[in-house]
Amino acid sequence: MQSVRTIAAEIVAREGGFVNDPDDPGGATNHGVTIGTMRRLGLDLDWDGAVSEADVRRLTAAQATDIFIEHYYRRPRIAELPEAVQPSVFDMYVNAGANAVRILQRLIRDMRIDCAVDGVIGPQTIGAARAAQEAAPDHFVDAYGIARRNYYYRLADSRPASRKYARARDGGKGGWITRAEAFISPRFHLTEAEHRARVAAWV
Repeated sequence: MQSVRTIAAEIVAREGGFVNDPDDPGGATNHGVTIGTMRRLGLDLDWDGAVSEADVRRLTAAQATDIFIEHYYRRPRIAELPEAVQPSVFDMYVNAGANAVRILQRLIRDMRIDCAVDGVIGPQTIGAARAAQEAAPDHFVDAYGIARRNYYYRLADSRPASRKYARARDGGKGGWITRAEAFISPRFHLTEAEHRARVAAWV
């Protein structure tokens, strides 16, 4: 596996720079770090006594990388999951928080391995994930990536404002889908026709 810092730097590159999309519940975001996260961490970068959009704009890629490693990899205990699945879970945790863990836990349960679906990586989830990796060493990572992709499609099904993240303006795959498929073997990628058929019901 690549170093966690390399993986985190790649996540920062995928996230891009400053955005404040009204359709994104996260609000002002820079390098993937939301204003909510910065407030929770007390990152008042301009020392004016409040964490505001100005502070989000000041956040550097290096600072974002450090935040992801500490708060989205080490503290949630992603480092204790099977090495092969860590990059995808880490990337998803940055994008979707504890839902990344719930997706993993549901997948493990679908494999008939006992695991609570609570969004928390504890001893049970760590042991169950290792058992799942051992049971399907050639498929577990792909299965998680496919579950991620399905999560994004379902989210866009239920939240029309989010569809632009799953479907590009030309009808092709949006950022969410290409992000998930970055962690899926090419043989399991959807064709453009399959993707368009999946989103055909969207207005």
